[in-house]
Amino acid sequence: MAIIQGLGLQSAPAAGFADPNSLHRGLARWNRSRLSPSVPRQDWRLELSRDQRMQLKEGEFVEAFRAQVQDAVAAVPTDAEGFIAWFEGLKENGPGQWDPLFDWLATEADMDQMRWFLTQEAAGEAGFDDLVAMTQVKLPARPKLELARNYWDEMGRGNMGGMHGPMLDMTVQGLELAPTIEDTLWQSLALANTMTAFAATRRYAYHSVGALGVVELTAPTRVASVAAGLKRLGCAPKLRKYFDLHAVLDVEHSKAWNARTEEHTSELQ
Repeated sequence: MAIIQGLGLQSAPAAGFADPNSLHRGLARWNRSRLSPSVPRQDWRLELSRDQRMQLKEGEFVEAFRAQVQDAVAAVPTDAEGFIAWFEGLKENGPGQWDPLFDWLATEADMDQMRWFLTQEAAGEAGFDDLVAMTQVKLPARPKLELARNYWDEMGRGNMGGMHGPMLDMTVQGLELAPTIEDTLWQSLALANTMTAFAATRRYAYHSVGALGVVELTAPTRVASVAAGLKRLGCAPKLRKYFDLHAVLDVEHSKAWNARTEEHTSELQ
C-alpha cells in the first residue's frame, strides 16, 4: 500500500546523498535478500559483513531524513488529545495529500499511464502485513493487540481469498505488470526502504508505529482515486479489489488505531 507520495519522501535523501538512485536500489535489493527465508550457508560471515555495511547506509539515510523533518515536528503536541488532533490533521494537510496526481489518475490517465503508476506502486510495496508483524515485537499489550487486529485483517481473517497481499498480486498479474527494482523510481523505493528500516530496526520501533498509522490514516483518499481510475478504464472488479477494500477498511483501521493510541498515551502520562 505504498502510493509513492504518501509520506512526502520526494526529497528525503537530498541531505548528504548525491545519488539517491544508487542508494535506494542497493537498499531495496538488500532488503529483499535479508528478509527472504533462507537456509544455513557456509558464507554466513560474508553475509554478516554485508549486512553491517548496509545497516550503516540505512542508518545514515534514516538519520538524514529525521534531521530534515526535525523542525517540522518540534512543535507537535505531546499531550494525548493534542497529539491525536495533530495526527488526524495529517489526513487533510499531510505531505502528498490531495496531490493533483490522484485526481488525474481517477479522471484522465489512460491505461498505459495507469499501468506505469501501478508498476511503481507494486515495486515499492514493502508488505504491510510483514511490517505490522515486525513492528509488534515486544511492544506493550495494548498496541500489540491493535497491531494484531490489523494483521488479522491483512491475513483475510484466516481466509486466503481475503489476504491483502495476494489481492495486489492479482492486480499485477491481471494487468500484466512487471515491477522491478531497476525500473522503479527511487522515490517509491525510498518509501519502502524507510518503512522497512522502521519496522526491522528496534530503535525505530515507535517510528514504525507512527508511520503505519499514517498510512492507515491517509491512504483511503488516494486508493479510492486509483480504484475509480481502474473502474473508469474498464478493469474487472477482481483487479480493483485491493484498492476498493483499502478505500473503506483503512478508515476503520485508522479510527481504532487512533482511539487506542490516545488511550495508551493517556495511561503513560
